[in-house]
Amino acid sequence: MLSRTADHLFWMSRYTERAENTARMLDVSYQMSLLPQSAAVAQMGWQGLLSISELLPYYKSKYDVVTAANVMRFMVSDENNPSSIISCLRAVRENARAVRGSLTTELWETQNQTWLEAQREIHTHDFLDDPAKLFEWVKFRSHLSRGVTIGTMLKDEARSFMRLGTYLERGDNTARLVDVKYHAIESDFFGEAKDKDQEYDFYHWSAILRSVSAFEIYRKVYRDVIRPERVAELLILRADMPRSLHACLEEVVSNLSIVSEDPKSETLHKAGKLLSELKFGRITEIMDTGLHAFLTQYLDRVNVIGDSISADFLVAN
Repeated sequence: MLSRTADHLFWMSRYTERAENTARMLDVSYQMSLLPQSAAVAQMGWQGLLSISELLPYYKSKYDVVTAANVMRFMVSDENNPSSIISCLRAVRENARAVRGSLTTELWETQNQTWLEAQREIHTHDFLDDPAKLFEWVKFRSHLSRGVTIGTMLKDEARSFMRLGTYLERGDNTARLVDVKYHAIESDFFGEAKDKDQEYDFYHWSAILRSVSAFEIYRKVYRDVIRPERVAELLILRADMPRSLHACLEEVVSNLSIVSEDPKSETLHKAGKLLSELKFGRITEIMDTGLHAFLTQYLDRVNVIGDSISADFLVAN
């Protein structure tokens, strides 16, 4: 396959997942902002979202204060922000159009229709009146795109590059979601919450579970009250949880094995090594290290894997 074609397919799927994950992160922050709290605490929550997305300096260059309305406009409808939902959906459509001949008719029409509807949903209506409705719409369109891809695309290299983009981005975002509290309070978590924090923690971790569609899964797996270390275990180490770091790395390694001609390639080695650490890791060891420290290291290593994939298979930027 031509590296340019692989590049467009990879980034089409990655931007689809990024739009969905941005909606999920905003949804967590929005739900948490509805809890009784001081204005300063609410501001810290929104600032934490910008920090974990590595967008705080850019945001501050455009806005004087951190408010819910400003952050949501910046993360949803700001076309100058390359990580906003509208920018991601435009990038999806542009990449899809560039490889129109490699996509099925149903997949192209899904991506094109999403872009056309996005302009109406985001620009015509004031989404701030009901942001949760917009977030659900973004997730629905992402689910639809993924379902059409699985249901209609040939199981060849093209589909493998698309799934590589999806799962690299998903693993990155799940790590950021679990780590969002650290960026709000700037304090690492070692598995024990203070009494005064436990009630807030319950709502915080519940919101995170709901944001990754894992609330019912948590109840089914643990049959217990929501505890931070178990939420972390579910979203990091459980291979049967679709959005866990472990599950995402399994898909990355599986699809890398398909597209890589060299079974001993450095990229595959890096991904396989990280997967083995997640496969045999224990949540107690992660908590002893500190949850933020572990997730920061994970994000660094996933970025290195992404760079290696780009160098090996995709168009050099």
